[in-house]
Order: sequence, then structure tokens, then C-alpha cells
Amino acid sequence: MTAKAVMVLGTTSGAGKSWLATALCRWYARQGLKVAPFKAQNMSNNARVVPGSNGALGEIGSAQYFQALAARAEPDVRMNPVLLKPESDTGSQVVVLGEVRADLAAVPWRERSERLWPCAREALHQLMAENDVVVVEGAGSPAEINLMASDFVNLRTSRESQAACLLVSDIDRGGAFAHLYGTHQLIGAADRALIRGFVLNRFRGDPHLLAPGPQQLERLTSVPTLAVLPLWREHGLPEEDGVFDEPVNGAAASALRIAVIAAPRISNLDEFQSLRQNASVRLRWARSAAALHDADWIILPGSKHTGSDLAWMREAGIAGMIETHARSGKPVLAVCGGLQMLGELLDDPHGIDSGATGLGLLSLATRFEREKALRKTSANFRGVDGVWSALAGVAFDGYEIHHGRTLGVAPHAARAVLFDSRGAAVGWQQGSVLGLYVHGLFESAAVLRALFGTGARSLDSVFDGLADFVDLHFEPGALPSLLK
Repeated sequence: MTAKAVMVLGTTSGAGKSWLATALCRWYARQGLKVAPFKAQNMSNNARVVPGSNGALGEIGSAQYFQALAARAEPDVRMNPVLLKPESDTGSQVVVLGEVRADLAAVPWRERSERLWPCAREALHQLMAENDVVVVEGAGSPAEINLMASDFVNLRTSRESQAACLLVSDIDRGGAFAHLYGTHQLIGAADRALIRGFVLNRFRGDPHLLAPGPQQLERLTSVPTLAVLPLWREHGLPEEDGVFDEPVNGAAASALRIAVIAAPRISNLDEFQSLRQNASVRLRWARSAAALHDADWIILPGSKHTGSDLAWMREAGIAGMIETHARSGKPVLAVCGGLQMLGELLDDPHGIDSGATGLGLLSLATRFEREKALRKTSANFRGVDGVWSALAGVAFDGYEIHHGRTLGVAPHAARAVLFDSRGAAVGWQQGSVLGLYVHGLFESAAVLRALFGTGARSLDSVFDGLADFVDLHFEPGALPSLLK
């Protein structure tokens, strides 16, 4: 291994690991270094299609995809060798180096970790041999003492890479000093020696009021606090888990009210980040029928378990609200799993998802196949009309991740209006309802201009903003010193 590893650990889930790792990827890349991200195992239903092994395509967590772009590197499956995609409260689809491994899904957690670690270790070694810096992200907390023996995402990876570790805590939630001290004390002495600095994230107020807390913490642990990062909501990076309920300021009073259904197994919600930043839009996540009563648009996003999310929507009264909204001629947009729900039938002969009767708003039927479709897709709209007529002739690049194969149901099949570069239908319209298999619609500047008359910040400008932010708020010389 020739690269230096810089690792971001957290005291809790949601402390800001992904955000900080992305910022560090761009900061080190701007120093002229060859940088790659790495997360040994991620648990998320937000995924992107990237190059895999043997010329095939695979999938990785969206966080590592964005980190690779921030690092100015080509994303590939080694950057997130193990991806767990939750399908229920107790089960997940296991993706190894971009490919679904059904044989591992039922293996007990601790035994499975031992099988997966050699694959993750090999990917780490390859990336460290090819780069100057590898920015490593941990998962949850490294101090989960009930899981520590089998956890390979945090301390086992930090030891293997001999990483210079930052430990970040969310001070906005309270208890940050106790979280930092307790995490430091619960890990072993050799692991503590790798922690080079603490980071207090999402601070509101005058940082001078923190004294003497950081100084006392350093006396107790010999670890300095290297950064106090102010709370910054408008940084522009999608939240790793997609849902972020606090509204963004700046939406106009006349803004379009768009409700995105936040079902239990929602996936790929990061693709709606541009809507959160658009002053012409007021975006809300809808978990109840009441949240839909005044919506101008309703969006059904992807789902990791279409059948169970559809059942939840029916139980919550959301399905009925969607039907009423659509039959009144108001726009309904559905992506991937959402598209499948709006059809007439879900057929599951192989036990991939679950069979069900759909909402019947699109005359389509879906059959779940064993083989998952993974594609990068260039698509264009043809023949779209009515409330979606602004999209006529618009092209965009996106991606597909789905087990379902969807076809029209005669005699009133929904009209195909979105086609990929092969001429295959990947989107259908029926009245005010538009269903797409292609993710990434709102990541297209052309689409945003057509629908809202405005563009969006480029990802490059978002990444540069993150790098500028950490450059401003870390102690002078702290980030270069992590490479020594």
C-alpha cells in the first residue's frame, strides 16, 4: 500500500461522516493528489450504477458515488465493496462488488462479516496501491461493543489502512463531549492512537462559548479538537439517507407544492436534492394522507420492496389520496418502484418482492425477475402531453436499478413517452400520471429548465463549496498534517 488513509469515524449515525468525507475528497484532490473514497460496507437504499468487474456494471451507495466525483475519480464498485439494501426490519439484499449475492442474505450477521471482510480488504488494498490518498468513511459508531468483534467497517479498516482518524460528533443534538469521550474510551489503546482529532459538527452560536470543553477533552484524551463546523443546511449535497425534513429557506410564496411519498422502504431519494434547493418549489416528505391534501404534485419515488410499501400506502390512506389527485387531473410522477405501484398488477413468481394488485393509474403490469437490471441510460421524451407537455423533446442521462419488467396491458395500455438509446420504452403516460424507470430526472439541467425555468447548482460547485468550508473551519495545517 502506498496511499495515506484519512478516515472519518462518527460517534453516532448521522453525525456527518458522509458529508465530511466528501468535503475531504475534494480538498485533497485540490492539492493535486490522486484521491479515492472507500467505505467497506454501507447500509442504504440509495445506490448508483457504476463500472464493475469484468466490464459489467454494478452498484454502490450514493454517498461513495458522490465522494468519487468530489475526488475527481471514476466511481467503481471497489469504493463500496459491500452494500446492504434493507428490504425489511430484519433483512437486507447483499451486494458484493456491485453484484447481488442471494446466498449471503440469510447468513447470520457475524458469520457474514467474516466472509465479507476479505473482499473489502482486497478492495482497500487495491485502492491504496493506485492512489495518493484514500478517504475512508466509517459506519455508525466504532464503539458498539456488542458488534465490535465482527465489525469490519470501522476499527478493522482503520487498522488495516493505518488511517489517520477524525472522530466527528453532532453537537446540535447535544451530548457531543460525552459522545467523543465515551467513544474514545470504549475502543482499545491501539485504536485510540489512530485518532488524530475530534470534529464538532453542526454548531450553532459563538464557538468561544465552547471553552473550556475542548481543552478539558484534550487533557482527558490527548486528542485535540481540530474543527468546529457551523450548521450549514444549504451546502447542496444530498443527505445520505435521502429524507431531510427541515425545509430550506428561500422558496417563493407561490412555489409549487411537491409532496414526495416517504414510504418505509423508499430508495434513491437523493435524486430529489435539486428540488429542495429550487426557489420555485416547496418540497415535503409525505408520511400521511394529510400531508397530501394541498399538494400540486405528488411524487412516488423508488422502493426497495414495492409490495410492502404499496400495502403501507393503502393502510395509511395515501393510496386513496393519490388516486383522487390523479383523477382530478393533477400531476403524479412515479419513478421505478413508484411506477410499478401505479400499474395494475405486480407479479412475483420468484419471491423477489411480493405479488399485489396495483393502484391501476397506469395500464401496465410488472413481473419481478431474478436478474437485476443495472444500466446507465440516455433517455428522451417523445409524445408527452398535457400537464407534462413541457418535457416534450427533452433528453437526459440517468440510471436504472430494478428487478421489475414492465409491459402495457391491452386494450388501454399506458402510452410510452420515454425511450432509451436503443429505442426501448422506459417511461409511460396516462392522463396526468407519468411513470419512469429512469432515475435522475431532476439532476438534469435541461429538465429543470423545462419544468421550472431555472437550473441548479453544478455538483462541482457543491464539492468546491464543501472543500472551502472545511478549509475555513479546520485548524490551520490540520488537514495536511493528517498525511504525515
